[in-house]
Amino acid sequence: MIRRRIWTARGLAVLADVIQIGLAPLFFEGGLSILDVALDVIMSVILTSLVGWHWAFFPAFVAELVPGLDLVPSWTLAVFLATRDRTAPDTALGHGGAIDIDPVRPESDPRKGA
Repeated sequence: MIRRRIWTARGLAVLADVIQIGLAPLFFEGGLSILDVALDVIMSVILTSLVGWHWAFFPAFVAELVPGLDLVPSWTLAVFLATRDRTAPDTALGHGGAIDIDPVRPESDPRKGA
């Protein structure tokens, strides 16, 4: 389930960047283009809902609003950065840049034998 969401997010991010680069004349105005802004808002909502919030999504969103810089595949880079550690089968969706709320303390580590 988690792997499917990760690969769906990666595929959608690549698709969004291909659309923005391939149809660059439609998105030429950068932050002023309604189509460009709509695509970026939709992608930020979809990607966050699929893989959770990650700090890499904020600079990607801002980069997409800058004319010329939106030709960099920032959604693809952000999603691969956000999900790089989450492809292991037993990795929790909330991990990968998130704070561990239940850390194992050295004094209570069961591997040390008490």
